[in-house]
Amino acid sequence: MDNEQPHPHSVTVEISDCPKEDARIVFDALCGYFESDRCSEDVPEQFSQVRPMVWLGTFDVHDAHEGAGGVRPGRLNGAVTADVQGGYWAIDRFRETLGDLFTVHDLSHASGDQERELHVRLENR
Repeated sequence: MDNEQPHPHSVTVEISDCPKEDARIVFDALCGYFESDRCSEDVPEQFSQVRPMVWLGTFDVHDAHEGAGGVRPGRLNGAVTADVQGGYWAIDRFRETLGDLFTVHDLSHASGDQERELHVRLENR
């Protein structure tokens, strides 16, 4: 049976409204906790100085990396906007991890039958 649904423990993250350096800080911090399609060599690029940029990543939140609790992110230059989408359990676990890494301001959320979306602003702790 071919399952086209994303893994139930995966969360999709969309980062915007920030410089590429801040996007990298967020992705690197999250990669310290979870497996991701974004590796350390996958550096966010700024392709346009005029158009807004959006960086995407998918994280498997089922198992946190061993020793992940000691991860501390670099300093953000400013606030980072993130849109997060996934299943209810995965979103709750991901949101908890974000709170361990950054000050998180919940801007809005939407809940569906099997998925939940968060719109948050991240700042330095």
